Amino acid sequence: MNITLTTPALLFPAISLLLVAYTNKFLSLGARIRTLSAQYKQNPDDIIVGQIANLKTRVILIRNMQFFGVASIFFCVLCMFALFAEWVLLGKMLFGISLLSMLVSLALSIREITISFQALEMELSKMEPLQNNDSI
Repeated sequence: MNITLTTPALLFPAISLLLVAYTNKFLSLGARIRTLSAQYKQNPDDIIVGQIANLKTRVILIRNMQFFGVASIFFCVLCMFALFAEWVLLGKMLFGISLLSMLVSLALSIREITISFQALEMELSKMEPLQNNDSI
């Protein structure tokens, strides 16, 4: 397989967009945690405790997603440097590590999405008694 300096450069836009998306998720989760914490102080509720635990897990996942995303771009840049220095074998290895880092980041993202869906189910479970009363 031939690899040129432009091959790893193709990952830059994708990695940058992923990191922006991850950061936005992190910021929105932080705001949600603060809101739930304030609600819990006013009115302790088991559902809020469950939601906060869920959000804590998601924040840890997002931190790891960001770590592997940044690692991916880091190895991408190292790959480009190696290719620039005409160290092709090292460049290929670094590009492979970059791709693996991206895969780990995406796999963690899939897990975070799954947990996010569980959080929405918890939120909707609060509304089920209301729906049952409406149908009577």
